[in-house]
Amino acid sequence: MTDVVALTQALLRAESVTPARGAVFDVLEAALAPIGFAVDRFVVGEAPDGPVENLIAVRAGVGQHLAFAGHLDVVPPGVGWTGSPWSGEVRGDLLYGRGAVDMKGAIAAFVAAAARATGPTLSLLVTGDEEGPATFGTPALIERMAAGGIAPDLCLVGEPTSVRQLGDMVKIGRRGSVNIWIVVAGRQGHVAYPHLADNPAGKLAKALAALQDMGLDHGNDWFQPSNLEITDIAVGNPAHNVIPARAEARVNIRFNDGQRGDELIERVTVLVQEHAPGAVVTGKVSGEAFLTAPGPWTAVLSAAIEAQTGLVAELSTSGGTSDARFLSRLCPTVEFGLVNATMHQVDEAVAVADLETLAAVYADVIGRVAQL
Repeated sequence: MTDVVALTQALLRAESVTPARGAVFDVLEAALAPIGFAVDRFVVGEAPDGPVENLIAVRAGVGQHLAFAGHLDVVPPGVGWTGSPWSGEVRGDLLYGRGAVDMKGAIAAFVAAAARATGPTLSLLVTGDEEGPATFGTPALIERMAAGGIAPDLCLVGEPTSVRQLGDMVKIGRRGSVNIWIVVAGRQGHVAYPHLADNPAGKLAKALAALQDMGLDHGNDWFQPSNLEITDIAVGNPAHNVIPARAEARVNIRFNDGQRGDELIERVTVLVQEHAPGAVVTGKVSGEAFLTAPGPWTAVLSAAIEAQTGLVAELSTSGGTSDARFLSRLCPTVEFGLVNATMHQVDEAVAVADLETLAAVYADVIGRVAQL
């Protein structure tokens, strides 16, 4: 089970819609134990966000400790697949299945690499809850690692970062994300007698207009400008002749490393209160922005990619968030994996050749880390 294609197929055939537990972790453990990894599996959390299974596997070596992080849970398959989303079927040059790209293929590639490369201490940090709320996923892994004294020096996350061909992009940072809920209370009344009511909808509209006009920043050398987007507006008023008693909205801010989530929540709160006094504003930071500045770790990964693919990878902070937002607190963290064109789509598929090449890149990385 250290053949990258066979292992990817076995992982794909174990259904694991988030949050994942059980069979898919059995497959991974069966591949890791024979190549010297001590495997720790644990289940944490309760509904609605759990229970979630996580896995920490460690193989002792010398010098640096390289951690590979990933997730075995997948998004629901949706409808319209040419075959079964759980088939792991090879048709032509492609291997099909939900999670082939995001990111069972990368996990299989690292296991295959670890089977052929030795040197540094290696660990796999694998969660069953990355596609969901992540409440009991990677944060729980980090707690478990701290309790066990597991402290990697470098971390590689196998998210699908490549855009057009394998090796063209590495993620060295991610923007942060914060969701903010706004509730404006009013007083219900007849639309013909507005003086006897208090319409919250207009106040909310003014507050949202002000938020859209609020300048956040102009970006920096590695990050694009932060942006605020209105993601929901609700009044819940079925009657055409009634002034509503309540108006609500939700906004999301994707922000660069010049901002912090709690400070953005405070800025939004102050601005909303100016236009809608008494409004209730609550926020939740999904993750802070992080940057692993170019240096020895990015140079090692870039050199391995160029050696195995012939490409000079672009170092980028584009795209959405990932569990690297948690892992970057532990050590320098970068992300590199398969081509992301079909992730989350119907008929998600990975090129068989890319699986083989990715395993070669990861093995090359392991060898180069051994020289640090």
